Amino acid sequence: MVLEGSGSRIKGGVLIARLNMLRRLGGQVRVDEVLERLPPVDRALLRQAILPVAWYPLELNLRLDSAIAEVVSPEDEGRAFIDMGRSSADEALHGEQSVFIRRGEPHFLLSQAPRIYRFYYAVGSRTYESTGPRSAILRTFSAENVTEADCLTIIGWHERAIELSGGLSPRVTHPMCRARGAAHCEYHCSWE
Repeated sequence: MVLEGSGSRIKGGVLIARLNMLRRLGGQVRVDEVLERLPPVDRALLRQAILPVAWYPLELNLRLDSAIAEVVSPEDEGRAFIDMGRSSADEALHGEQSVFIRRGEPHFLLSQAPRIYRFYYAVGSRTYESTGPRSAILRTFSAENVTEADCLTIIGWHERAIELSGGLSPRVTHPMCRARGAAHCEYHCSWE
């Protein structure tokens, strides 16, 4: 199933994770509060059964993320985007993507970044490079509709993924971003 949009697509599992996060933060009341900020067509789509493996327009996800940030953390929307990424990692890595978790081996999970990327995005690719016993660089190439907000969700996702893999005090920095004019996005991951 592919829904109409500009061509940039994301899996329904991401949308489900966002709505589940809202339910944990305040039940259906919080979900409705966020949905009311969206265009009617988005509200109608998000109130239907979302299929986790179906493709949905990336623009829908970006609008949903922005509405969540406005409601959940209006004073620090950047933190809200990181928290959304962390919540998505929790849901995915305790569910269908649990095979990527090997306790005490964050490098194993990060080495799977190219495969994991395909669970979320239809366009582009991600690479992995080990840079030390407790560090790595992930690079994303040719992604469409790159926004700094989406990059923050990716930071949160990988921080939480490293924690779930046993890495302590994970840090993910984002020195290069296509949304800021770089040729690709780069995420520097480290942990103790």
